[in-house]
Amino acid sequence: MSTRIRFVLLASAAVLLCVAATVSVLTAVPRGKAAFGTVRLDAPGQIVFRDTRPGPTRDHLVSVPAADRGTRTVSAVSCLRFSAAHGTGICLRGAAGLTPRFDAVVLDAGLRERRRVTLPGTPTRARVSPSGRMAAFTVFVSGDSYGGLDFSTRTGILDTVTGAYVPSLETFDVVGMTKTPDINFWGVTFADDDRFFATMAMRGRTHLVSGTVSGHRVQVLRDNAECPSLSPDGTRLVFKKRVRAASSGQPWRLHVLDLATLRDKALAETRSVDDQVAWLDPGTVAYALPADFGSDLWSVPADGTGAPGRILEAAASPVAVSR
Repeated sequence: MSTRIRFVLLASAAVLLCVAATVSVLTAVPRGKAAFGTVRLDAPGQIVFRDTRPGPTRDHLVSVPAADRGTRTVSAVSCLRFSAAHGTGICLRGAAGLTPRFDAVVLDAGLRERRRVTLPGTPTRARVSPSGRMAAFTVFVSGDSYGGLDFSTRTGILDTVTGAYVPSLETFDVVGMTKTPDINFWGVTFADDDRFFATMAMRGRTHLVSGTVSGHRVQVLRDNAECPSLSPDGTRLVFKKRVRAASSGQPWRLHVLDLATLRDKALAETRSVDDQVAWLDPGTVAYALPADFGSDLWSVPADGTGAPGRILEAAASPVAVSR
């Protein structure tokens, strides 16, 4: 066999292998009906989330009926992190330019832009107060994982009505404690337009804190509680609790804290969840776990019973739209 013929055969085989690999990837992509249309943040009975399927709709906000989670309605808006409440959304996304930049964009119920704030780092967490007025967002300034504590974050709070902006919670006083240079905040969740809960890290330890925007201060409620999310009735917080060393790669387990007693219990999800959990309803929480295409959404009862179940493939940042 001549050298030329051998080269042609080898090149043809390589092409066939590439085609086969491409077909394999395409057939592995999560299937499901999807169509561009109108996504609204004030349409009860919908779950709005980020689509993580590869292709032209990746990171776009989409909605599905909560009852059957069928056809995805795809919007023209894309986000890296997303949250919403009472018809107001916060979308953390990249901005065009010669150097990497990220913005926090306030959206109305029809996903139209209302305000915009330039962010000092890479988006990681976002939340909106129950009334839709206040928005909080956290970015990584250095580092890109909550597994250890060798990272730096900035967490800001924006009044979407007046435009008043707190660029960093690190300027807040900490009741009964002296702040150190390594202080970090992340994972805000709102009780109302003034009161909030968040994670504070200092001196190598994490703390659950409560605070007020008007008082410009926080106080520690307990240790070892990260990325809290307040229940719809305001009585419980679901959070990540460190139960193993960061070196394990699986440091957290989801727990729910009763705010009246400050006692917590583990949920039935035993895998490590690195997410700020969302409440689908008063008895169920949802969260993202890594998957072949970004992440899948799972849910589990909030009382420690039952078992986790996958509710959506290739999805993240869920918001259950309620009345």
